Amino acid sequence: MPITDRPDAAAQAFAAPIALSWECVSNMARENAFSARLTLHNRAAEPIAAGWAIYFNTCRKAIAGSVAAGYVIDHINGDLFRLTATDAGRAWPAGATAVIDYQAQFWAISVTDAPLGFYLQPAGGAHAIDLGDPSIVPFARPEQLHRGVHDCEPLADAAGRYRENLPARLLAPELVGRITPRPVRAEFGAETCTLTRRTSIVFSDGLAGEAAVLRAMLDQLPEQGAGGVAHIVLDIGVVDVARGAASPASEAYQLDIAASAICIRGAGAHGVFNGIQSLRQLLADGSGAVPAGRVADAPRFGYRGMMLDVARHFASKETVIRLLDCMALYKLNRFHFHLTDDEGWRFAVAALPELTDIGARRGIAADGRACLPPSFGSGANVERSSGTGHYSADDFIAILRHAHARHIEVIPEFNLPGHARAAVVAMRARHDRLRALGDIDGAERFVLDDAADESRYESVQLWHDNVICLALPSVDRFVDTVVAELVALFRAAGTPLRMIHMGGDEVPAGVWLGSPRCRALMAERGWTSIDSLRADFVGRCRDILARHGLLFAGWEETALEHRKVDGHERLLPNPRFAAGGFHAYAWNNAWGWGQEDCAYRLANAGYDVVLSNCANLYFDLASAKDPEEPGYYWAGFVSARDAFSFCPLDVGATARTEPMGRAVSAQTVAGMTRLDSPGRSHIAGIQGQLWGENTRSAERIEYLAAPRLIALAERAWASDPGWEAIDDPRRRAQQVDQEWNEFANRLGQRDLARLDAAPLAYGYRLPPPGAVIAGAAFAANVALPGLALHYTVDGSEPTARSMRYEQPVPLAAAGGAFRIATFDTRGRKSRTVTLTSEAAADDLDD
Repeated sequence: MPITDRPDAAAQAFAAPIALSWECVSNMARENAFSARLTLHNRAAEPIAAGWAIYFNTCRKAIAGSVAAGYVIDHINGDLFRLTATDAGRAWPAGATAVIDYQAQFWAISVTDAPLGFYLQPAGGAHAIDLGDPSIVPFARPEQLHRGVHDCEPLADAAGRYRENLPARLLAPELVGRITPRPVRAEFGAETCTLTRRTSIVFSDGLAGEAAVLRAMLDQLPEQGAGGVAHIVLDIGVVDVARGAASPASEAYQLDIAASAICIRGAGAHGVFNGIQSLRQLLADGSGAVPAGRVADAPRFGYRGMMLDVARHFASKETVIRLLDCMALYKLNRFHFHLTDDEGWRFAVAALPELTDIGARRGIAADGRACLPPSFGSGANVERSSGTGHYSADDFIAILRHAHARHIEVIPEFNLPGHARAAVVAMRARHDRLRALGDIDGAERFVLDDAADESRYESVQLWHDNVICLALPSVDRFVDTVVAELVALFRAAGTPLRMIHMGGDEVPAGVWLGSPRCRALMAERGWTSIDSLRADFVGRCRDILARHGLLFAGWEETALEHRKVDGHERLLPNPRFAAGGFHAYAWNNAWGWGQEDCAYRLANAGYDVVLSNCANLYFDLASAKDPEEPGYYWAGFVSARDAFSFCPLDVGATARTEPMGRAVSAQTVAGMTRLDSPGRSHIAGIQGQLWGENTRSAERIEYLAAPRLIALAERAWASDPGWEAIDDPRRRAQQVDQEWNEFANRLGQRDLARLDAAPLAYGYRLPPPGAVIAGAAFAANVALPGLALHYTVDGSEPTARSMRYEQPVPLAAAGGAFRIATFDTRGRKSRTVTLTSEAAADDLDD
């Protein structure tokens, strides 16, 4: 059956005039290219007039000259492409079908690689008509499932999952931790303490906010419970938890639970809040009963972050707040808010209304108003587009206050000098509007691009005009104005703003070389390298932030420069910005790419580093090599286990495979720079990244975020497991396996049920079962022991009321197909796996 992975595919399946189907034909067509087939059927009652064009988005660039005779696919900009007929004077007859074969760059092994967001532009300037996403022919043949002959990554089909799940063992409840992340110390006895809605709270000065959070939690409990009504004391005092110097003392807490009372003591208000979250986890079953005992705890790292990209697709205030609540439950304390990019600008700046009037709207505006083009399948209709939207001042302030009440520091990001097309287009429109009014000085005041720039470049996301001109004084004025707006919003919210992230990543080769303004500035300053031009901009931004009392943060590129070493050009830390609170977020560590140790080189050079490693902490990447699993995979496949097994201070200790599935070589690991003693103190912490190219819905955000977010929290908070100290690789792997099994049981038996509970009810990913035919029976298992599997044998779709899988099911018992899925406590299900005695396992997305 066709795969319909896209979250809004059903909503888009209206009676559009053209029916669409797409298929990856083969990834073996040629090196770094695949062949595809697009089938379009005119199901309208009338011919489509000559001169039509069909537009669509794709992350795979069509190869010029490879398109079937009679058609042309042109690259417009970014991921937007246009299909036209070479015989432009001929109408498209009703009922006619066009089959268009073409080749595109790289490969296509999953639904995420398929083109999407098609729309028809009729001849004569008529309004664009959304066509939706194509049905996708299933990926079934080897040449469809693998990235050419060099792809060594095994397929995560039902049989592959079964083999991978075999080491997982269901543990007795007493062997499974009760609190996540794992505390430094936790001891529980046989007695219980029962809390109800009537439980009183006594709190010391400065803890009113924490008491309010606790009261809201208690209000979810029954009115009465057996054993009486306990009371809870919140106070600040000395907490004795042995931790390293990097651990923030104010976050330590002690939780004492007796039969009639509970005391939560924190080294600071944040510590009290953390203790409340641990108590919340112990209350997860909703009965109000918690085990008596003591917990003493403090985090390993002070920075425990999560980044959400709302620029590629807009996420509502409610979606952001739900993510913050999930973060708070697992004691994450930094929210990196990626607010701008090429495809969208998401917060209003009063002095520059075009930033949201134009930069927050995507599509083909029927009223002729300027907006950004469709991207990532957002479609032609501006109002319905998942790429349209921004936060009003009230919404933004509400997000800030919600985060602050949960002791989460918000770090806003607006990305410059690359990834800036939304701002460039908006400020060009402002320029043109004011110039037409005769206000020449006003027009030039905030312009971001050099109109005479003839530079030729293409960004990773295929843009040709997404970089600002660094030589313009108006750029500094723009930065200062945006920073002032952010400062004002935080001040209005009554929340602290300590640092702004300025982006700085993925500036494409070739920028600024054709800009007269940039060439003139370089000649004036005696610069011979683009690196000098860029470093000057970083320095100017840092100075602007300093004038507002703020620290500078940026992706790793902002702290690096090209230097010749032994005749070879290397990317090394720029000593100019080391120290002084400059935070470098190191991300580009895909194994085999040569930058695996970049974070450590920056830390050793004096930069404060946030580990954001793509190979373990990019949650927009697919969880597994499965054609139905959403997400990119350019840095490999990132499962919850990959986040859990991340070794922050020695990433090589638990490295497994390169993006193509080959084992990481011992030579690569041995050649890496190691952290020196001062460098270790400059590792601020770790952060998960959820980029937004594939997050067209709130449901998709939650699916991609969890449970990987919980594994991130475990690694950021819990004590160093000491894996890097185990010299024998085999023994080290066994230790990681053992600890992963306990954590997987924690997820399956405890944590995912917590996410099921109201009012959060978070929409995390449920792993599909593994399944095989073993002898004369159907056998199945699950990656997270404790999750329920339910199956049917009559070919019907399994539900939470279907038979629960406990042991292999005899083939003879299956009158039809054996169908099985993973279920949560709410009755939500994973994708269904279907087995028949005549065929191999097939995963079907129903």
